[in-house]
Amino acid sequence: MSTSSLIAQLMQVERVPQTQLQSKVTTQQKVQTAFQAINTKLASLKTAADDMLKETSWQLGKATSSSSSVTATTTPGTVPGSVTFNVTGVAKAQVSTAKYASATDPALAGGVTKVGISIGGAAAADVNVTTNTPQGVADAINAAGLTVRASVLTTDQGTVLQLSSTKTGTDYGFAVTGLAGGAPDDITLADDAVIEVGNLAAGGYTVTSSSNAFNGVLTGTTVNVTKLENNVTVTVDADNEAVADKMKAFVDAANSVLTEISTQTTSTVGSKTKQPLAGNSTARQISQTVLGQIGTGQDGYGSFAQFGVQLDRYGKLTFDRAKFLTAYAADPAKVMDAVMAEDPAVQPTTDSNGYTVPKSKLTPVMGLAERLSIAANNGKTVITDAIKGSESLVTDLNKRIDAWDLRLEKREAALRRQFSNLEVSLGKLNQQSTWLAGQISSLPTPE
Repeated sequence: MSTSSLIAQLMQVERVPQTQLQSKVTTQQKVQTAFQAINTKLASLKTAADDMLKETSWQLGKATSSSSSVTATTTPGTVPGSVTFNVTGVAKAQVSTAKYASATDPALAGGVTKVGISIGGAAAADVNVTTNTPQGVADAINAAGLTVRASVLTTDQGTVLQLSSTKTGTDYGFAVTGLAGGAPDDITLADDAVIEVGNLAAGGYTVTSSSNAFNGVLTGTTVNVTKLENNVTVTVDADNEAVADKMKAFVDAANSVLTEISTQTTSTVGSKTKQPLAGNSTARQISQTVLGQIGTGQDGYGSFAQFGVQLDRYGKLTFDRAKFLTAYAADPAKVMDAVMAEDPAVQPTTDSNGYTVPKSKLTPVMGLAERLSIAANNGKTVITDAIKGSESLVTDLNKRIDAWDLRLEKREAALRRQFSNLEVSLGKLNQQSTWLAGQISSLPTPE
């Protein structure tokens, strides 16, 4: 008889309760993963909703330039406008050189061990030089971390120590002292970029920049110049298409939440396979809350379908881009209010520790983005609590599983002792059986 095989089979039966606990842990881990996936989508929805609550997200512009040498880029908060100007200066970085007969010539003036570098007229910074060669000076300057970089070149005119500013503009022009032969030669002078708007003698003005980028000529627009040129016109128009892109991203984020919840809660009739959150009321409540914010519209405005956002028969949001653009072009303020409006009666509160608690109440007065921002935030809080509850349950289950390990270890040891004693008893019985068989076989045969 194989007692090891028999014990293994008995222990398999003994482990059934532990196996069931382990199965529960696996199920809870899948639940946590599903909740985390929904939480990620809710976080994205809140980000998209909060973006629509910024006025700058509605102030988007598209810039054009009459010259290929001048480009313009816009940022949120752009104000439409136009400006015509002359580019009378472009920004340059200073480049200076000092020449030496060879790479081993002393680079410093007699008795000098430091190079003095002043930038933008500021007090000179002393740079210690340990090796008195052009390369030694270059290494010391580069190690100093200044806005001046040095390199040593081999040229037709000999060894050249070249010093270059890492930034354009007169603020970063530099002077160097302590080199053999005196101050280096400036082969490129530091210069600022300048644009001239109108006739200076008749109320015109200039704008100066240390780089070739001008900020502030038009609000929210950066103008970049590359060469001298006259009569350049930069125009910035409102970019309603870009606003529509943001609205679509907002609607897509809401649909991503609904799709994720649907995926994680699906339970096919007749199928043995169910998703981790099948039948979960928490997930479904979040989905209903999101959908509810679309269907109710806004007090004083009406249905959000007026600017192209509505529910379809499949329980998803749709975005009619053309309808949005028409409504926004007709009355931008009205559409913005329908999306951004807050309820003044619902304000953030402060808890006993002085921390600000975000408002969580949804009201018909609020705009769509405000509602979905709150709904997403509330959903994240609920799901985070659900995840914590699941994690607590897993911790408890694992403790019970560990307790079963000890219990099963003791049970297996007891079975082994029991079967060991049984094997000893069977061995004795076998010996007795053999002895009796021998005794019987030795008896005389009857005649």
